[in-house]
Amino acid sequence: MLSIALAGKPNAGKSTFYKAATLADVDIANYPFTTIDANRGVTHARTRCPCLDREERCGDEHCHDGKRYVPVELYDVAGLVPGAHEGRGLGNQFLDELSNADAILHVVDASGATNEEGEPVEPGSYDPVDEVTFIEEEMNQWLAGIVARNWESVQRKSRSPDFDLDDALTDLLTGFGASEYDVAAVLREVEYPEDPIQWTDEDRERLARELRARTKPIVLVANKVDAAPDGTVERLREETGKTVVPATADGELALRKGVEAGVVDYDPGDEDFEILGDLSGSQEQGLEKIREVMTEYGGTGVQDALDEAVYGLLDHLTAFPVQNESKWTDGQGNVLPDAFLLPRGSTPRDLAYAVHSDIGDGYLHAVDARENRRISDEQELEEGDVIKIVSTAK
Repeated sequence: MLSIALAGKPNAGKSTFYKAATLADVDIANYPFTTIDANRGVTHARTRCPCLDREERCGDEHCHDGKRYVPVELYDVAGLVPGAHEGRGLGNQFLDELSNADAILHVVDASGATNEEGEPVEPGSYDPVDEVTFIEEEMNQWLAGIVARNWESVQRKSRSPDFDLDDALTDLLTGFGASEYDVAAVLREVEYPEDPIQWTDEDRERLARELRARTKPIVLVANKVDAAPDGTVERLREETGKTVVPATADGELALRKGVEAGVVDYDPGDEDFEILGDLSGSQEQGLEKIREVMTEYGGTGVQDALDEAVYGLLDHLTAFPVQNESKWTDGQGNVLPDAFLLPRGSTPRDLAYAVHSDIGDGYLHAVDARENRRISDEQELEEGDVIKIVSTAK
């Protein structure tokens, strides 16, 4: 399962985003370091379900009338403050959690109403662009510190006659969560001395910066956008060069709670909602304010941010394995029971291994269930493909 981490300074709205996305019971408060122990839960990426191409909807619990929600791991940990990579605040605890993240949603307080420590200030008085800069630098310095602390072992290995620097760096950096492919790609991009003894702090920092950018890509979530000064979202995009998703985590959480209470009809990622039950004047007024934000930005932004991380930043696709290619069912007759997120460029054999290693080991061929025809083992899958895997494994 893909893992997405929520990063940001204290009091930027990470825990509210997490609760809205997972409906988990977590503490939310208007003071720094509300989150001390990491919260881990399951959220979902949203895509179009193939059942829309059939006469009847599939009925899967993760399908809401053709809106398919695919499970993704989400975790929220303690906020970062300047100096976190040196252990200030709860920084080391947070940064170590990043090792397992495939991507990062950096939740920014777009209202400018909290400083770099997460303390309340006059709204608009703190620049969210500064927030982006220091958080990213903390992550870079954290990884550079890991490299520096382990550099002596690389130097010792260099005394061996069969020493290979690329192999030594791969051994070191895969422990951080990078793949061998990631490390090889980064080493092709950076210049560095062949002798580890000649490496400087600048060399190690350059390596760490490039590896972090590759293995921990970032989407900016401009949270509290309803209170942001005019032009804040555009300026974040222009000055950081990153993808920025405007969001109101508070608004998403209110809608999710309204759905639970049976007074709101809304699916995560919808651009609007419908009020079903009787509400007090203040409740209805609050929901209408959320509607105004959704009308301006096309939704609350919470689901959009998750989707951007999965389908945009990580460039994944959704494939649907079935056993019966004509009915699109599994062995129990369930229609489209499973959905798998795979990197773009994946093949039917990759899907077989995603289902189960035994299925992959016994892979024979695959059938495109839409076309009811056998396809090449090397054919690249596309978003929404429905595939029957033929394998010797059962």
